[in-house]
Amino acid sequence: MTDVDNVKQRLTEPPPAARRGAANTYHGVTVTDDYQWLEDGTSDETQRWTRAQDAHTRVYIGALPNREAVRERVSELMHASSVAYGSVQQSGTTYFAVKQQPPRQQPFLVTLDDLDDLATETVVVDPNEIDPGGHTAIEFYEPSPDGGLVAVSLSKDGTEDGTLYVYEVARREVVGSPVPRVRSGSVAWRADGSGFWYTRLPHRGERPDADLEFYQEIWFHSLDGSADDDRRDLAGVFADDRIAQSVLQASPDGRWVMDLAERGDGGEWEIFVRPQREGATWTRIAALDDKCVAARFGWDDELWLLSLNGASRGEILRLRLDESLSAGDATRVVPAGEATIESFAVTRSRVWVADLVGGPSQVRVFDHAGEQLGTLPVLPVSSVGGLRRVGETEVVYANESFVEPRSWWRVGEPELEPSRSALASVCPIDFSGIEVVRETATSPDGTRVPLSVLQGRGTARDGSNPTLLWGYGGYGISVKPAFNPSRMLWLEQGGVLAVANLRGGGEYGDEWHRAGALADKQNVFDDFTACARHLIETGVCRSDRLALMGGSNGGLLMGAMVTQHPELARVVVAQVPVLDMLRVELHPNGAYNVTEFGTVTDPELFRALHAYSPYHNVTDDVAYPAVLLTAGEFDPRVDPYHAKKMAARLQAATTSDEPVLLRIEAGGHGLTSSLNQRIEEITDVYAFVFDRLGIGYRAVRRVTA
Repeated sequence: MTDVDNVKQRLTEPPPAARRGAANTYHGVTVTDDYQWLEDGTSDETQRWTRAQDAHTRVYIGALPNREAVRERVSELMHASSVAYGSVQQSGTTYFAVKQQPPRQQPFLVTLDDLDDLATETVVVDPNEIDPGGHTAIEFYEPSPDGGLVAVSLSKDGTEDGTLYVYEVARREVVGSPVPRVRSGSVAWRADGSGFWYTRLPHRGERPDADLEFYQEIWFHSLDGSADDDRRDLAGVFADDRIAQSVLQASPDGRWVMDLAERGDGGEWEIFVRPQREGATWTRIAALDDKCVAARFGWDDELWLLSLNGASRGEILRLRLDESLSAGDATRVVPAGEATIESFAVTRSRVWVADLVGGPSQVRVFDHAGEQLGTLPVLPVSSVGGLRRVGETEVVYANESFVEPRSWWRVGEPELEPSRSALASVCPIDFSGIEVVRETATSPDGTRVPLSVLQGRGTARDGSNPTLLWGYGGYGISVKPAFNPSRMLWLEQGGVLAVANLRGGGEYGDEWHRAGALADKQNVFDDFTACARHLIETGVCRSDRLALMGGSNGGLLMGAMVTQHPELARVVVAQVPVLDMLRVELHPNGAYNVTEFGTVTDPELFRALHAYSPYHNVTDDVAYPAVLLTAGEFDPRVDPYHAKKMAARLQAATTSDEPVLLRIEAGGHGLTSSLNQRIEEITDVYAFVFDRLGIGYRAVRRVTA
């Protein structure tokens, strides 16, 4: 321990947690849980301990010699980029987009008459005006068919528990009554704009208190009535509808409405449709076994489906709803191939397909007969997102890379030459000295695992580079290239950043996802370990110059790295992590994850969960690396008790001098954090990593492009 470490340790000590030896028995196996009492976040004892832990962390990190210099640079980088736009769509002749513009704390909703003319932009809903503190955020929005109204879900404090408001676009005023409890919700408007179908969770009194975060249902809201007058339109879509979640969509011709319903979070879907006419009923057109994971309406009663049934990387089907209401009668238009179909859009005579090629994206264009007409140009090693039809013959999409900020592009029939719209971010930070190299690691079972390595041009591979390896690996979510200006803080200090594309994600289709889920979750950890060892073996870094980072499901990955390979890296950062795999399903959002992780009620899955559950695999008298655990006190996705219990267990078990810190934010999962909250967390993470890797932060010349 250095003199600096001694000083920091004397500033404050993390408060020990009482060990209380609760016991739980699973299939004849008794598991002791010394810190189960920390699951009760409402108890005074838990709250006192949590506040003391957080205070210790903030004092510790606040005492780091370069923390303020790091914060200054992070703030500069986060404010440096110009505006960024997301969620672009069109209704009537009006374009809608969510705009992010530092120093405003939260993104806000705008309209434009023309995507090529920012002078036509008007702010419609600004959470920064509603709540100057930055604690209110837009969850989602959906405009009416003519663009005159827009339904907007707003939530507070990171809870994601949205309330739906309808705004008159021209006057920027709320009309009608608010609709509460639309967490993880969606909206589909009636063709005449008189009301909409929407999803919501139960109100108190509709179900027992223990079920208020489950049993999402579809309701209809009429604009001339209050939310109390709304009628239930569809319930009980699954045999186990407790964990059903729906995404609604209306057809452009106003004839149909669709429910794309997911069973839990594991990627299992059913699809229902109903005519919009009064009194019509819902029909299931695709069951779980049909493996249809996305759908888009075309015209003339057409529904287009993305199917994984016998096509792990996806194929696109067309179903004529006026002829059949069964996905089994759909015809193949775009067959499966080497690329993984991630999303698609349908215009009058074209199908636009966004693919993944191991992480980076491409866009192919087909006619409605299935003939490929070409591909669209995109940035090298980049991602495509937000692909969406606008009008009848045009699509928009966003393209960005690790070193190029996001721009929105538009292209229409019959051209294959897209044009960049005015919705383009400009970043004055010069990334021209950074190169992106695609490399491959080999997992123990021989699987080749790709990773992207960001480094300064000419970086020597002599093992000395401070290196940060990031991973996720779950839910079929693909880790795609994305621009983040704050990464320059790491890169300009001579750091190398590596981003892994692990099994469990969707980079290579459904089989790639399933190979890292349920009883095969260990493959994800093995893949990430292989990536870390690849970086060491190829001379990028040594283990004492390596930091590991991941959040949410990636936080589970970090916990597994700490317990399975404590020698692999010097420091591990687990953000909003899932760590107790035996009790996660007992808490509201955890129950949705049984389709991804499995359930302890199944003997085989219990054994798999118990074998890797990070919290249960902490061993006394082991020299663990430096660990920073972060959590949001109001997180609706991952209960903060995971980080609390893991911090208590690691602090009691480790024999090393490396710190184990717990940082608690008065917020949620991070998706709706304010700009200031993001700056403070990024600062603390980097200051901690710099310190533990022995990087003396040096001020840099403010280079701009």
